[in-house]
Amino acid sequence: MCPSMSCLLRDQHEQGKGWAGNPRRSVKVFRCQLPKNNPFYPVEEPKGCIGTECEAGLHARLCDWCGTWKGEKLCSRCRKASYCSKKHQELHWCASHKNDCCQIPGSFDGSILPVMAGVGWPEFMMVDDEETYCFASCGGNSSKQLVVQGQSKTDDITLSLMDQFEADDDNRCWASFLDRISRNPRDRQQVLRYCGEENAKPLWAVSSGSLRSADIPSCIYCNGPLRYEFQVMPQLLHYFHVENERDSLDWATIVVYTCQESCDKNISYKEEFVCVQLSPDTKGTYRTTSSPAGS
Repeated sequence: MCPSMSCLLRDQHEQGKGWAGNPRRSVKVFRCQLPKNNPFYPVEEPKGCIGTECEAGLHARLCDWCGTWKGEKLCSRCRKASYCSKKHQELHWCASHKNDCCQIPGSFDGSILPVMAGVGWPEFMMVDDEETYCFASCGGNSSKQLVVQGQSKTDDITLSLMDQFEADDDNRCWASFLDRISRNPRDRQQVLRYCGEENAKPLWAVSSGSLRSADIPSCIYCNGPLRYEFQVMPQLLHYFHVENERDSLDWATIVVYTCQESCDKNISYKEEFVCVQLSPDTKGTYRTTSSPAGS
């Protein structure tokens, strides 16, 4: 994902075309998978170890610039630094590798080079937990549908908040979304929602742009159906230290769909379909600023 909000706004137009693998999109998700038996990870997950304690003995060599993609290209001079592309090799050369590469032969160890700071987002360890409440969908016509399932009493604060947006489906759904993720103090820290059930549905932030089953494209590799797997929540922006400045990145939720059969097709990184929703305030600002250009 490009860290520029202007790119994300342009991506909304490409997303609306509704097909996976669109090369013009600036938000992309890739699936990389291994079979259960592989040389990198044990079949059974180790218990009681955290971080580097669980690291496997074998590692795929990654790009020394981005630390994300497989580093198949080696520096022709030192044969130590590896890169995923010519572009990242050029960036690393200009940033620091030009000096490192000129060291006395044998003194340079590319395996201990840290990935260039500031290129990627900071890394965190995520702790998973079950959601405390189960709510009805926000897609109904009445705010009274926003209740804790299995309980007869509707939250008065929720109804009061929802009634303020009775005339606007997006704002009403947005209020439902905010209420869902703020009921429990622990829920307010959630950065990702995952569900492995076959017919699971995402928690939509706004009603417009929410996908129906017929709107979800097919897998571009096997032409099979895609299913909802997880979504990224806006709280992640806080942990990424994204400031509230002009052109700062912002989203309401990022919903990821993956191949239902987890097809292989001998492709290391398989692109999946992603749907980004913006908050009503952000969408309104975009409509206001973009209308003169279209007139």
